[in-house]
Amino acid sequence: MNPLLSVFANNLLPILLIGGAGYVLGKTLHLDGRPFGRLIFYLLIPILVFRLLIENALPLERLAQMMGFSAVTILSVGGLAYLLGRILRLERTLLTVVVMTTMLSNTGNYGLPLVSFAFGPEALTYAGVYFVTSSLLTNTLGVFIASLGRLKPKDALLGLLKVPAIYGILLALLTLQFHWTLPTPLTRTVNLLADATIPTMLILLGLELGRVTTNRHSGVIALSVTLRLVVAPLLGLGLAGLFRLPPAARQAGVAEAGVPAAVTNTILASEYEIEPPLVTVIVLISTLLSPLTLTPLLLYLGK
Repeated sequence: MNPLLSVFANNLLPILLIGGAGYVLGKTLHLDGRPFGRLIFYLLIPILVFRLLIENALPLERLAQMMGFSAVTILSVGGLAYLLGRILRLERTLLTVVVMTTMLSNTGNYGLPLVSFAFGPEALTYAGVYFVTSSLLTNTLGVFIASLGRLKPKDALLGLLKVPAIYGILLALLTLQFHWTLPTPLTRTVNLLADATIPTMLILLGLELGRVTTNRHSGVIALSVTLRLVVAPLLGLGLAGLFRLPPAARQAGVAEAGVPAAVTNTILASEYEIEPPLVTVIVLISTLLSPLTLTPLLLYLGK
């Protein structure tokens, strides 16, 4: 049991502690989470994604293979969530919540350290690719889905042009293509802001938890959490064989597929007013329950 306790103590417990600090600050100082969400959405996330893209050193073939696996896994579980939501006749906003919280998982501040601890640096490189792919989908398709909860499809599509993360991704691709080297002041600026992203996201999670009230949508919560923690890693296991991932990539990809719902869901829900308390409950419950599903998954992947 010692390795499992170490996984919890070294990876999940820091997340809970920082989120708890945000909760206490929100309750005692009555802080509003929306400014934090906008800071993350419009500045910190694009810079973090930019840094991860320019630091990646995988061969192009492996990079494309891992990105393909990541995208298909995320889109498959999102498509299943949409199908089940339609079968259950969920209203538009609740359907948006289920699809969004099922697709957008915590592949960064939860998944990356988890993969590093369990499988080492080679797997961590592949986990970084999964995270970048997930971030790309989050800041394009994820934003589109979130905005659909309130906007018409045409307006939601046009709204993508206002998402800074897209321009961060484009800038990173140009930097790699033309072999640009950032001056030292810019490099240090990017590193400082990128390093601030994860703790700021966790503080926002804690602030949003302070707004949580008893929620009547227990069926929606159960559906989203089950898809995220149980169905998504099973899909990942099947798709890893289909994509013929090497062992380290398989370990990283399936582990990332099984992490809980992302704090980013709370940010998007706050930005587009898509049931933020409900989304935060899903993020919280999936995070608290995730050790129960990830423990046997990590044991299986480590064999």
